[in-house]
Amino acid sequence: MASMRRPSFLILSALALGPLHGYAVIKEVSRLSGDRTQLAAGTLYAALDRLSDEGLIEVDREETVDGRLRRHYRLTDPGIAALAAEAEQMRRDARMVAQRLRGAGPAGAPRAA
Repeated sequence: MASMRRPSFLILSALALGPLHGYAVIKEVSRLSGDRTQLAAGTLYAALDRLSDEGLIEVDREETVDGRLRRHYRLTDPGIAALAAEAEQMRRDARMVAQRLRGAGPAGAPRAA
C-alpha cells in the first residue's frame, strides 16, 4: 500500500472520533496539525470525494443549515483500517529515524568506520 498523503491522513484522523461536516473537518485538521495544515474548501471537498470513492469515508447524514446542504462524513471500517495501518507505518519510520539519529553523533563530527 502506498503511503497516504498528509492531508488525507489528517482528514481521516479528524473523523476518527466521529462524524464531522466539512467546515468542522477543516478546523479539526488545523488543530491536529498545530496550524501547520490549512485546508482550502476546494482542496477539502476534492479529498472528501476521493476518500469516499476509495471507500474510506461515507456520508453519515445530511442536514440543511441556513438554506445550504451540510454533509457529515464518517470513517468506514476500511477507513479505520487504512488510518491504523498508516499510523503504524509512521511509528516504524519514526523509530528508524530515531535510531539513525542516535548513531549520527554531533553534526559535522566524523563517523567511526
